[in-house]
Amino acid sequence: MLENIPEIFLHTTNREFRVLLAIESKMKFYEWVPKEDIAAFAGYDLKEVEFILSRLATNKLVQRSTAPYEGYRIYFEAYDLLALNALVKRGSVNAIGGLIGVGKESRVYEVTSGITDRLAVIKLHREGNISFKRVRVKREHIEERRHFSWLYASRLAAEKEYGALKILYPQVSVPEPIDNNRHAIVMSAVKGQELSRTRLDEPEWYLDEILKQVKNAYGLGIIHADLSEFNIFINPEGCEIIDWPQYVTTNHANAAELLYRDIENVLTFFKRKYRIKRDIQEVMNNITYA
Repeated sequence: MLENIPEIFLHTTNREFRVLLAIESKMKFYEWVPKEDIAAFAGYDLKEVEFILSRLATNKLVQRSTAPYEGYRIYFEAYDLLALNALVKRGSVNAIGGLIGVGKESRVYEVTSGITDRLAVIKLHREGNISFKRVRVKREHIEERRHFSWLYASRLAAEKEYGALKILYPQVSVPEPIDNNRHAIVMSAVKGQELSRTRLDEPEWYLDEILKQVKNAYGLGIIHADLSEFNIFINPEGCEIIDWPQYVTTNHANAAELLYRDIENVLTFFKRKYRIKRDIQEVMNNITYA
């Protein structure tokens, strides 16, 4: 993993980006993209492409295979750079800072956006980076696709999450979606801190606020489907709910079961930490009936 993505980005030339784009494009058809195809797509001389590929390999942005032919594929870090380059070109990102969050399936960097002219974040999905087979079973947005890669699965996850944020914001307290490219989402920075690491002075009030947001999302036809104290952030005004790539719609076959699990996770946390007891069926009824 490249921790210094801002520095790598600044030192990646336009011609190197062109070669990375060529590999990305041809990975739809090859496990290992022949260098001749890379040169043809980029429009560069084969010798120059070989030189550029050697530089990219040194920076651990491409991987090389020599059997049964010489071919290349990109790493996640190269995909990060391609997405970032596109977002910078259209003004969605104009500065990138440090890494502020690392999960099993994402990396989050601080950025400033030229669109909102304020602090934001860029979330880079890493769907399938830990267990690709598990992801195929777990994620409904890829379960019907026979041919896909980790990069493709990550792009689909980002597109799905971005689509959810577009539906939910601002009626539901979620980050404001700013832009999406490939596996990257630019969104407003989350306010506050993670519920799991917060000691609340008014837990009843915050529980009501969280359930209110779940109800608002349900009213817009969306169920989070992976809600817990780890993706709810608490601030003085209320809460923000993050991480929506697994959402389902309210007409999904398992909608009731997934909503029940979301509510159960929240109620269990508040019961364990604050001894607050709520009847889960009453909460379900309140959320599902207008």
